[in-house]
Parts: sequence; C-alpha cells; structure tokens
Amino acid sequence: MKNGIKDIARITGYSTSTVARALSGSGYCDIEKKKKILAVAKELNYQSNSSAIALRRGYTKRILFCIPDICNIFYFKMIQGVIEVLEANGYYAMLYTTEKSLKKEIDIIRTLEQKFCDGMIMVSFDFCEENISAIRACGCPVVLTNKYDGQQKDDNFDYIFVDHTLGMALATEHLLAAGCKNMAVISGDVKEQTTRERLDGYLRTLEKHGLPYDATRVLNGKYTNEGAYAAFSEFIQNGGTADGLIVSNDYAAMGILRFCHEHGIRIPDDMKLISFDNTDYAVSSSPTLTSVDMRQYEIGKYAAEILLERLRGRTETRNIVLEPTLVERQSGK
Repeated sequence: MKNGIKDIARITGYSTSTVARALSGSGYCDIEKKKKILAVAKELNYQSNSSAIALRRGYTKRILFCIPDICNIFYFKMIQGVIEVLEANGYYAMLYTTEKSLKKEIDIIRTLEQKFCDGMIMVSFDFCEENISAIRACGCPVVLTNKYDGQQKDDNFDYIFVDHTLGMALATEHLLAAGCKNMAVISGDVKEQTTRERLDGYLRTLEKHGLPYDATRVLNGKYTNEGAYAAFSEFIQNGGTADGLIVSNDYAAMGILRFCHEHGIRIPDDMKLISFDNTDYAVSSSPTLTSVDMRQYEIGKYAAEILLERLRGRTETRNIVLEPTLVERQSGK
C-alpha cells in the first residue's frame, strides 16, 4: 500500500498543509517539525508525485525537440547539444520527427496548446506562413533553428541558425581558388529553405567573379547517398563533366565517392569534392572530405539555453546567427 501525505500527517499529528510544505520545500515550516516529518516520510518510504507537483506549479520539465529526419546524421550533434543543456538544468528532451511533412509539423505544434511540455525547439526544412501561424497560436515558447524572413511586427520569436548562404559561398570560393573552371552542385529540392539559401550563396559567388550560372549543372540529390549517386550518374551519362563538385552533405558525398571509384574518377586529381556538415563521415571516408562545418552542436546548445532563458522570464527576443567554417581535407586539395 502506498503511503501519502495524509498518512504522514496522521502519524506526526501535523496538518496536511504543514506536511506538504515540509516535503516540497516551499513555504515556511518550523525546523523541528520538518525534521520529524522527513523522518516519518523516510520510514514510510514516501515518494512524491513529481508530475502532480509540476502540474500544480505550472510546468512539466519537458521540452519538445522537433526535427525533420531522425536518421539524418546532421541532427546527431544537435540532439547532443540540446540534451546536455536540458539535463544539466533538470529538464527532459522529448524527440519528435516530422519526416519533412508540413502537416505533421503543424499537428505537433498544435499539441502544445495542451501544455504537455514547457516549450519546443523547432527544426523545419521550410518555415512558412502555415507552420509559423500555428506557432503564433500555440501559446508556448518556441525556438526556431532556421531563418524565417516573414516575421510580423508583433512576432517575438527566438531563433538560432547557421548561415547556409555563407557556407555555400565558402565552398564555391574554395573550388575557384583551387583552379576549378567547370563546377557542379548536388543539392536538394529547391522547395526546401536550406537548398534555396545555399543556391543563393552559389549564385552570389559566381556573380562576384563574373561567372555565368548554368542551371543544368545544379542537380537534386535529395540529401541522400543514393540520391546523389543517381543524380551524378545521370549527369555523367548525359555528357556532363566537372572538375569541382559541391555536395549537400557528407552522407550524400559517400554516394559520389562510390560512383567515382566505380568509374575511375580520381578525387581530388580529376575532380575536387566539397561537402557539408563535417560529420564522422568526413573523417572516416577515403579520401577524407573537405567539408563545411555547420556547427550543429552549438545550434542545439544555444537553442536549449535560449528556451530556458525564456522560461525563466526573459521577455526580449534573442536572435543568433552562427558562421560556418570550411575544414579542408584530402578531397578538396
């Protein structure tokens, strides 16, 4: 039989409110009374209902972390950053994947109205009016980890993101400096925000150097190993050539390395290769990958810190933009 506050009150002779104050540590309770109450509670093996206490106080100590793809290695370090900060502050992370579905994003945002968690860190492939409207209406603190350009005057969103446009500019400049004259890009779907931001960086860099843009040399590899392999294979079969290639992420670059190995294309001698994310793939591949570090761990860490600040009463908006860095290895030399 489970012992509760009423049992402790009966044995000690104190009121249930006095016992509750002693056990919770909130409100005044005489020291001697508190000692006696805690001693009886220990003897009865009393355990508080932390969920009920949290509910009465208006918090759950749970944070929802929403990502588009649970299998994408890009998010692993981000998850690590979020969890480390939350656990150090007595919070728990609840991980949810939307599978790049706008409907699923909106559905999970709307559940915040039920107050089953204290806030959310949101990663989306494309913040648009539909999901942003849901965030405005949810009544819960949300930190965005992508850029959103359509903010209204009354919006008070916190966000932390890395500059994808600059990341692509760094990759393009590196290939140009290495003497590449015939570059190609394997990216994602232009409907996705990250793809558009990176292509913007590519276009700006070409314009800066007075070089023409050729849309036939920008391929959709779907951010996957198989997608990159298929896109580059079709490009080569249709007569395409490249002395420099920028790929959407390290995982997709594995598909390019496989294709090049199968078809006798030497990297970096015949074609230089740059990818994104600087994950374990970049250091374990052969050759190792020159990769743009998108600072995933820091995004997660700062996002969690910003959200906790908001929960503690901060009212001013926090907006942080991180700059990526290019890490040179064998494939880009």
